[in-house]
Amino acid sequence: MAFNYPNGHSFNGKSFKQPRVSQGVSQSKRGMSLEADINAANSYYLTTGQAVIHKKPTPIRIVNVNYPARSAAKITEAYFSQASTTDYNGIYKGYYIDFDAKETSHKRSFPLNNIHDHQVKHLKAIAAQHGLAFMIIRFSVLKETYVVWADLIFQYWDNQATGRKSIPYETIVKSGELIEQRISPTTPYLAAVDKLLARREQKGDNLV
Repeated sequence: MAFNYPNGHSFNGKSFKQPRVSQGVSQSKRGMSLEADINAANSYYLTTGQAVIHKKPTPIRIVNVNYPARSAAKITEAYFSQASTTDYNGIYKGYYIDFDAKETSHKRSFPLNNIHDHQVKHLKAIAAQHGLAFMIIRFSVLKETYVVWADLIFQYWDNQATGRKSIPYETIVKSGELIEQRISPTTPYLAAVDKLLARREQKGDNLV
């Protein structure tokens, strides 16, 4: 069984380590609420013709399947075929966009250990090609969700060996844009992206 990203590229699991899928609570489980909100927003954007954005499938290799009944099948053992990059990608207003969504229970900062090195490398590659690379960060206790350019992530990520290992809440508030909650969709994150683009345009930064 082959797995492909929405762009049609296939995965070669042989060149990657194959960590076993954990049965415990994972980082992704903690972010399911945010993920559901983004998925709903993406469906709205697609239906209304505003953008085409999809969640990237996670490539897995199925090892064992149990058939408790002739009409049912249950996967009992599977492995990630490779480390994932980011959660979402697509097209918006002619821009290629690529981003990840993270949720934290911290109130005063966003810990960098929520991010993986391969995700940072991927976002850097997107930014180098003038794509819109960003991250959506939700402070679950504060019930606040922000969009920040990936450049902010790079700044703290590249200096964490000698600096702090988290991004201050105040920095995210200042540098990012708050996603204003609505009824439908509840998390219209592209409105925040528009505000970041407007800010960038005012500064005279050229995206192309």
